[in-house]
Amino acid sequence: MLTTERHKLILELVKEKQSIKIQELVELTAASESTIRRDLTELEELQKLERVFGGARKIEPNMPEPSILDKAAKNLKEKQLIARYAASLIKSGDSIFLDAGTTTSQMIPLLKEKNVTVVTNGLSHLEALMEQGITSYLTGGFIKSRTGALVGPQTIQSLENYRFDKSFLGVNGIHLDNGFTTPDPEEAAVKRRACELSKSCYVLADRSKYGKVSFAHIMDLNRSSLIIDELPMDAVHDIELKTTIKVVTQ
Repeated sequence: MLTTERHKLILELVKEKQSIKIQELVELTAASESTIRRDLTELEELQKLERVFGGARKIEPNMPEPSILDKAAKNLKEKQLIARYAASLIKSGDSIFLDAGTTTSQMIPLLKEKNVTVVTNGLSHLEALMEQGITSYLTGGFIKSRTGALVGPQTIQSLENYRFDKSFLGVNGIHLDNGFTTPDPEEAAVKRRACELSKSCYVLADRSKYGKVSFAHIMDLNRSSLIIDELPMDAVHDIELKTTIKVVTQ
């Protein structure tokens, strides 16, 4: 089957089914998996579809940022695996920045015995931090009602008072060319500055974020290490060319 014929078939299937798996395309076209992956990459670059873990899907219009309740219910097991590994990187006496978000929130119960100091812009983190008896500081700033994050110039100003051993950030999109992204420019600025003020910076994300691009650019991939759950080997290889990646599967 010619490349143009494969591309036409792929787009027709994505339109009809909303999403399609790589293995399905291999069977339908008799092409190799590497050829199909290359086809999907080319079609994504043409903005004809969106690549996702194990396949591709129809491009969706920009949607409002999910609320913290929406986010908390998704991919909980994966978030817990990622959080466990991230917490294992923290040493006793570390001062850390813990970004607002549902993956970073899973780290909090694992910090009780770490003797750490936490700075956060996540209102939803406060109760759990106090329950664990963790020394904590809350930034100032404007409260985002949907996510419980503190953002804006006052948040950035608050961060300037600190220097971190490690920062742990959540993102909405991870893309080889577009880097780490999130829907809100003000929240992107907070994440970026926290990373700049840290000796080591880590982005925590489940595999559903890979290949996605949100409105506001946080930073390029090479500015932070990435902790993520299962990804295809070719995706891991591509990311490794730009930054350090840890794939946590169990």
